[in-house]
Amino acid sequence: MTRWRTALASALLLACAMAQAHKASDAYVSLQVDAGDVVARMDIALRDLDRDLDLDADADDALTWKEVRTRWNDISVLARASLRLEADGTRCTPAPAEASTSAPDAPALTAHSDGRYAVVRARWHCAAPVQRLAVAYDLFARTDPTHRGIVRVGRLADDAAAPAPRGSNPAPQLAVLSPGAGWHRFTLPPAAPALPAAASAPMSDAAAPRAVFAKGADTAAPPAATPDANASDTPDSGFAGFVREGIHHILIGYDHILFLLSLLLPAVWVRRAATAGAGGTTGAGAAWRPAEALRPALANVLKVVTAFTVAHSITLALAVFDLVNPPPRWIESAIAASVVLAALNNLRPVISESRWKLTFVFGLVHGFGFASALKDAGLAQGALVAPLVGFNVGVEIGQLCIVALVLPLAWALRGTRTYRGAFAGGSAGIAAVAGLWFVQRVFDLRLIAG
Repeated sequence: MTRWRTALASALLLACAMAQAHKASDAYVSLQVDAGDVVARMDIALRDLDRDLDLDADADDALTWKEVRTRWNDISVLARASLRLEADGTRCTPAPAEASTSAPDAPALTAHSDGRYAVVRARWHCAAPVQRLAVAYDLFARTDPTHRGIVRVGRLADDAAAPAPRGSNPAPQLAVLSPGAGWHRFTLPPAAPALPAAASAPMSDAAAPRAVFAKGADTAAPPAATPDANASDTPDSGFAGFVREGIHHILIGYDHILFLLSLLLPAVWVRRAATAGAGGTTGAGAAWRPAEALRPALANVLKVVTAFTVAHSITLALAVFDLVNPPPRWIESAIAASVVLAALNNLRPVISESRWKLTFVFGLVHGFGFASALKDAGLAQGALVAPLVGFNVGVEIGQLCIVALVLPLAWALRGTRTYRGAFAGGSAGIAAVAGLWFVQRVFDLRLIAG
């Protein structure tokens, strides 16, 4: 009993520790080339800005629009310092920020699937019309190594609302940039007729929402650095970057990881009735028992992983192509519920022999969760196939890495008391943490991170 309680306590602590970084830190950057100028829009999460700039002036854990607007100069400085641009080998220079509150780069907010974002607009001047643009990205390089910038690069007319003649308006190029990873280079297509870009309207005090964000240290913006002759040149960063983003998303998406662990824990066991007693009778109950052969266990894991892959691929595509769009809050709540049910199914099995069917149903829900990372990048406006495939490949690679780490260890320990305690304690701990996630997502509370 002592070992079981120790395993349970350890599982709860581990699951709670893992829960601290559920939400990915992403910023969304649009770079539109207008002859010799580059017009930039950066959408940066308020929770990340609050961590670095301590925006919550009254320390009430409720960030208001007034508090954001008061510190807008600091937000703008941080955002502008995080981008360095070169055009055809020559450094571009940032234009001074407009002071007027009615200017296109006036303070404004926008909403993404995971909360409110500050919209920072800026312009860089280059020496000549841009044909090849190099981008170095350093946002939150000192404070958040998991942060990513999803960047769209095109000519100003590429993102305009009015359609251009067929073949004259190529879709913007896409890349996922890590802070401090060096220079990423984009070769632009021939210039198309430019149309004015739409601007974000500032949000009024009355309309701006109040939200709770995690607090953190106050950190200055990273200084601009001179170009490095050895910096990386990654023309294939579009597809490869989204593969990396898929891996990154699954490895920091702890609700997805806990769901997968709930499915892997019983993979090395089989559900059997109690053995016959001295009088020749068989016990009425059934229990998990160690599997005797590896091949059936591997076959079951393959079924579960394949079902999850097929299911989330279906809904990921449906959501990214805007065919089905359930509310993000419903999806996040349903994902948490799926983790709870998968973990409880280990302790009180309702489905044990055909768990792949349960996995398929829950995988449909998780696919909508994966889609938010792509939809927030504005991919519905074009260039969908390569990012969608790359992101999905990355998710599968991350998923297989988890299976490769967990399954051999589980197989080696499947007949020990340690594993039996870890199975019970881990399943209970996962159910408890996911239950808290479910409550806070349904009722919009903040009990734990995740």
